[in-house]
Amino acid sequence: MQPNLDCLIIGGGPAGLTAAIYLARFHLRIAVVDAGGGRAAMIPRTRNHSGFPGGISGRDLLARMEEQAAEFGVVVEQTTVEAIDRVDGAFRAVAQGREWIAQTVLVATGVINNRPPILPEVHHRALQQGLLRYCPICDGYEVTDRDVGVIGTGDHGRGEALFLRAYTANITLIAPDGPHDLDAEARRELEDVGVRLIDGPCHALRIDGGNIFASTPVAELGFHTIYPALGSKICSDLARSLGAEASEDGCLVIDRHQRTSIEGLYAAGDETKGLDQISHAMGEAAVAATAIRNDLRARRPLLRRRAAPLTTD
Repeated sequence: MQPNLDCLIIGGGPAGLTAAIYLARFHLRIAVVDAGGGRAAMIPRTRNHSGFPGGISGRDLLARMEEQAAEFGVVVEQTTVEAIDRVDGAFRAVAQGREWIAQTVLVATGVINNRPPILPEVHHRALQQGLLRYCPICDGYEVTDRDVGVIGTGDHGRGEALFLRAYTANITLIAPDGPHDLDAEARRELEDVGVRLIDGPCHALRIDGGNIFASTPVAELGFHTIYPALGSKICSDLARSLGAEASEDGCLVIDRHQRTSIEGLYAAGDETKGLDQISHAMGEAAVAATAIRNDLRARRPLLRRRAAPLTTD
């Protein structure tokens, strides 16, 4: 079965679209498939992405990137790849009756944040108003000197509370399910820097005016912003179904050229072990796209057809 693509990109977030722009400009045959629901689209405004004074929303950034990719013939297909396997040395991906055969695949499928207890419509409003945030590296600056709640416990919750303590003295760490899972040393560390500890369970969050409220056994507590520190799901199932090596938490293992342990399979973005940042994902995608081009060149010549000669009357 002959491949009809040089590369199939699975994921249309910042990593996937960056790779698409590079690969299309390398004059390679590519397709981009995106299931939707990526984390970048949920960002109401990012202010640490260079080149956008005043910030830009995640949706606007993705729209600009998709428009730029379209200048080079890239069309993003909105569907979910259901399975991927190897056929005659190539990759075959299927989705809702569609099929793609590609010499290489770049997975840029990212991760999904575990949400706190909250109704979907309230979750959307809270994100848009900055009442609920998931990435303190991205937007901790925005909560400087504000009242901040962190829903989490254990090492993850402790680490996020301490990270945010650099931005505000008003931090409350709320256990999601019951008593905190913190040893005496961790409790002392948090209490010494003024982090208030509240045992759970934490019930459904609600919005009232310009604040967000968490119901706990002690009381209903109001905050300017809440950060869930509840972990995330690494979307690496497709790559791992091919046998790609992954860490214990599901992050794909890659080399310095973004190659996975499976020949012809590459990864870029948050499903690899690294900094979950748009700029980092885009950098990884540039490396991956260049490696894909060079690895394909090692298999066969990549030669542009001679243009027709100019003629004069």
